[in-house]
Amino acid sequence: MEGTLSKWTNVVKGWQYRWCVLDDISGTLSYYTSREKMVRGVRRGCVRLKGAMIGIDDEDNLTFTVTVDGKTFHFQARTRADRELWIRALENTIQKQLFGYRVNQIQVNNDAVVPTLESFDKKLGEADAYLQLLIEQTKNLEVKMNSMCEEDKAHCECIISETNKLMDQVKHSIVMLQIAKNTAFPVNGSYRTTSVSTDYDFPSLEGDTGSIEYGAECEERPRRDSQPMDNDIPDVSYSSSEDDFYDAYEDEEEWSKPSRKIEPVPAMRRKYKNRILVGGSEPVLDAHAGNLTQSGSSDLNQISLDTTDRTIANMPKKKDSYSKDNIVVPTYSDGSINYDAIYEDQDESDVTMQGSVVTHLISQVKIGMDLTKVALPTFILEKRSLLEMYADYLAHPDLFLKANDLETPEERMVQIVRWYLSSYHAGRNSAVAKKPYNPILGEIFRCHWNVPGITGRESELSNDITAQNHSEATVLNEEENPLPWTDPDQLIFLAEQVSHHPPISAFYAEHKTKKVTFCANVWTKSKFLGLSVAVHHVGQGIVRLLKHKEEYISTFPSGYGRSILTVPWIELGGSVTISCPQTGYHCDIEFHTKPFYGGKKHRITAEVFGPKTKKAFLTISGEWNGSMEAKWADGRTELFVDTKAIEVIKKRVRKVAEQDTNESRYIWKKVTLGLKVDDVDQASQAKAEIEQKQRNEAEVRKENNEVWIPRWFVQNGENWEYKSPLEKQLGVTFESMPS
Repeated sequence: MEGTLSKWTNVVKGWQYRWCVLDDISGTLSYYTSREKMVRGVRRGCVRLKGAMIGIDDEDNLTFTVTVDGKTFHFQARTRADRELWIRALENTIQKQLFGYRVNQIQVNNDAVVPTLESFDKKLGEADAYLQLLIEQTKNLEVKMNSMCEEDKAHCECIISETNKLMDQVKHSIVMLQIAKNTAFPVNGSYRTTSVSTDYDFPSLEGDTGSIEYGAECEERPRRDSQPMDNDIPDVSYSSSEDDFYDAYEDEEEWSKPSRKIEPVPAMRRKYKNRILVGGSEPVLDAHAGNLTQSGSSDLNQISLDTTDRTIANMPKKKDSYSKDNIVVPTYSDGSINYDAIYEDQDESDVTMQGSVVTHLISQVKIGMDLTKVALPTFILEKRSLLEMYADYLAHPDLFLKANDLETPEERMVQIVRWYLSSYHAGRNSAVAKKPYNPILGEIFRCHWNVPGITGRESELSNDITAQNHSEATVLNEEENPLPWTDPDQLIFLAEQVSHHPPISAFYAEHKTKKVTFCANVWTKSKFLGLSVAVHHVGQGIVRLLKHKEEYISTFPSGYGRSILTVPWIELGGSVTISCPQTGYHCDIEFHTKPFYGGKKHRITAEVFGPKTKKAFLTISGEWNGSMEAKWADGRTELFVDTKAIEVIKKRVRKVAEQDTNESRYIWKKVTLGLKVDDVDQASQAKAEIEQKQRNEAEVRKENNEVWIPRWFVQNGENWEYKSPLEKQLGVTFESMPS
């Protein structure tokens, strides 16, 4: 494939036109400053595609990147369709290189004739003959033009102009045939050339001397052992300009690490509690030191989840923990595993994407493909369910409830925006991007918070209610309170997986004393972007202030897992709105993704508008995981919120032993333990058993013509609502502001 693309270079700080040629046999993408330079063989640069990764920007439908050899090349197509063609061709070429497609082989259909050296020479001779014939006819026409009238001359000039274009195409075909011949049948590993001479000076090719120049790629020269040949496939990708722009990796040393090789490697070992876990001779990642070390041990006795209890029983009893291969697993006094402590310990070590993962992704997916049905490696999982992650929206319950105490609609709108912008950092505070467990159908997660200044007691959950009292309270109060062991001064949260295809989660929170609720539903749509993964959140959330009879409707930004070849990290991107139909106030928020040629990470900008106004009375800028500044219309500036300076209020979750069998922490406890003790195989097995159980239950429903009905939520159009919200219990209704 060949054609025009623009390439980003810092030589002129912008996009520059390039003629690009993709050779799927040699596995290279060569680019030239013009098509004419390509004909001459004056190559500007070459991207070696073996082991390369293609990436796209989900917010830009023209650009794409090729990352290989520690460099990232940025290209821009003219149209979205053109970009799609280039990406598919590049992916196919990379596949061929990845799975051992040899340079000196040409794959053809079974019914096709295999090209031979003689057939190449025959076609080259025929093309040269046609070219000479066109040249002679053009010369004859030019001679006859001298005796023609002006009108006939004008017609002939048009004919000559079009003929010159045709000759240019034939000439180009000869060059491509020669390159194909030299690639398919190299001599001593190098390309050969056959001179194709003409004595006609093509006006369309500036500086042409009358013969076709093949340049370095097609030039035959003596091979010296001490000198690499210019026409060999380069060992690394290069550009003729040393100033060309490469990015993607702030730490260039990352590319020199052993884990950069694209090849299968053993399961990852990780650091836990200030100790380097060693086992086998594979590289061990020291998350705090930031480098790779080689372990010396050749044996790691991993704990089988099926025999964990027996293993513990045979070990000397300790009060609150046991140690196995330098891995500390918390236990209760009777020796049983303390799953609650494992869940509460969310220390996530750094992880470098293994070569096997890259190969795994390349072999299964294409750019833009939905990842919903793709099985991802277990070791990249975060030790909690996606439903539990949604609870982090309320990590600052004091900010969430404060709007209810404010007097004016403007103050309440500003406070809702302040809470919203501070609601993302708690759930995404790890330095490493990991993927939460995909909730199974019917899975729920429940928790609550003691709100500073509101909740009257700070007792531990285990003292709140006994298991027997909980069972009785559930029957009496479950319809009005899904967490009957809590009191009205506590903020409660309930999430349920209401749909599997598509994957939809719904969640609800309420504070009875303050009369504030929050109901939301999110449909996650994931997409593979090559160097990153995009997760789009389709849905909405509604905060209801029952005291003021106001609703604040918000949407959600997209999430991106970047740099999956090195240490993955998370950023948010996209446009978000918050609006209040009752007061007319609204806010437009933009989560900015990091530009590839500079700029900061995690930036946001926001504008808050009053009812029926086009000019914002408040603008906000900063970082969603850091400090944000507010600027008012009268020129005042102030700190809006600093997420690093405000306290994250810890959520309270019932002990795993007391949870129902469909609650998140109970369902995923063995997977979480496997990840905790670095037994990836056992974690994968436990995960597979959960997923298989879900498939079996779906088959039974299908055979019995049964439809799954969620326990806590009901569908209303495109959204899901909690069945018994506080506003329904109190009879509160909401009316929109007249147009």
